[in-house]
Amino acid sequence: MSQATATPRPSNPLGGETYRLTLPNTAGAAKLARDFVTSLLSLSRHHDLVEDAQICVTEVVTNAHRHTQTPLIRVHIAVNRKRVTIAVTDDGPAAPPLLRALCVGPEQERGRGLMIVESLALAWGANTAGGHHPGRKVVWFTLGRPHTDDGRA
Repeated sequence: MSQATATPRPSNPLGGETYRLTLPNTAGAAKLARDFVTSLLSLSRHHDLVEDAQICVTEVVTNAHRHTQTPLIRVHIAVNRKRVTIAVTDDGPAAPPLLRALCVGPEQERGRGLMIVESLALAWGANTAGGHHPGRKVVWFTLGRPHTDDGRA
């Protein structure tokens, strides 16, 4: 059973609201995460980011499902007026294997997901969840309008 936190959490360093979804590590996890992101971004008037967010969250959640034995996949979404940051946390190996995924060739059938995320996101990264949750890995990406030279988005 998945658990969604419907009320926004106030601890978002970017300002705005944060939401969380905790999913069992099943084949349906990517679709549930995609539906959650779609609903949230539609309600928060980020219609222009929905398609890119769907693609990116599907790739990252699918990686967590396929490549880890984590019992739960956690999706955290921070939304403000200009940007959306989505982080997917699992109990998988630390970030270095993810960097190898960026070295796949275009002829390979699998392994291009993070290259897709990199091409769509303003920024993305992977790290461990630090001292709060040893052994957890976080893959995150930010979508939105890039800053212009004059500081406006």
